[in-house]
Amino acid sequence: MKFIDLRSDTVTMPTDEMRQAMANAEVGDDVYGDDPTINKLEKLAAEKVGKEAAIFVPSGTFGNQLALFTHARRGQEVIIGKNNHIVVHEVGASAVIAGVQLRTLETQNGAMNPQDVEKAIRVDDIHEPETGLICVENAHGCGAVVPLETMKEIKNIAERHSLPVHMDGARLFNAAISLGVDVKELAACADTVMFCLSKGLAAPAGSMLAGSKSFIDRARKNRKLMGGGMRQVGILAAAGIIALEKMTERLEEDHKNAKYMAEELSKIDGVKVVTDRLDIDMVFFEISEEIVSSNTLVEELYEKNIKINGEEGGEYRFVCHIGVSREDIDFTIKCLKEIIK
Repeated sequence: MKFIDLRSDTVTMPTDEMRQAMANAEVGDDVYGDDPTINKLEKLAAEKVGKEAAIFVPSGTFGNQLALFTHARRGQEVIIGKNNHIVVHEVGASAVIAGVQLRTLETQNGAMNPQDVEKAIRVDDIHEPETGLICVENAHGCGAVVPLETMKEIKNIAERHSLPVHMDGARLFNAAISLGVDVKELAACADTVMFCLSKGLAAPAGSMLAGSKSFIDRARKNRKLMGGGMRQVGILAAAGIIALEKMTERLEEDHKNAKYMAEELSKIDGVKVVTDRLDIDMVFFEISEEIVSSNTLVEELYEKNIKINGEEGGEYRFVCHIGVSREDIDFTIKCLKEIIK
């Protein structure tokens, strides 16, 4: 029985074309640099985002933490939005791996105020940690994209203070589509950028970290230190190539489906859609516990072959992706109405 899975765009399954490419992939030992398919993916990824080089990593979290580990020295401070993925959903890895302190700033729909960023940069003081890196996230996990001008302003501030910028671009291509800009222009707002192949792009695993050649050379050694040397990983890279060449071109369909879902949800009494964070493939909404509890909603939708996460921070999140059609959305809305009644 098919499930409609709205929990995340990480649940996408590899396409038949990806599975065939993986089965036929030419492979070698990537740690020795001998895997032609991973070499092709890394070259393609760097070109896509306008960087000199790129490296394949097992996950988005791995890519972000590899970036922090390579950019910053132990004991330095990283300026970052308080609700960014690196802070909230990466299990404190920056303290364990890079040994850095995170200085978290308030955000508005995922965007830090550039003036706040500049004020947070530490001066040379014996009592204070040294600022080593600024981190941004775009698209943001709250469903919003950060305006290009804000990104550029933060990058200009960083350059004035001789600081690097890392972008958590797990959904980088979604952000570029939403902003109506070339992905290279968005990636240019950071020295390094991580983007996922398995979030909405249907690859079974993997992310890319891109930047200058000298940075990626250092990151490659750090990846080995972190246990990320994966040998015949061209099998996964074959799917990643298709993800970048083809799946990035269909993401706008997910954005349109999310807006359609938001419109239909807003017609249900008792459902309050968050309308100012509808930039990508996500819909956030609220339903009072007096109407239906989170556990009840999860369980009853599951009985109708619909998978969702429970509410977090008072909000539910439904995510559209290649595995969710308009018919699936209509069926979900119908079931939700029945449960609420």
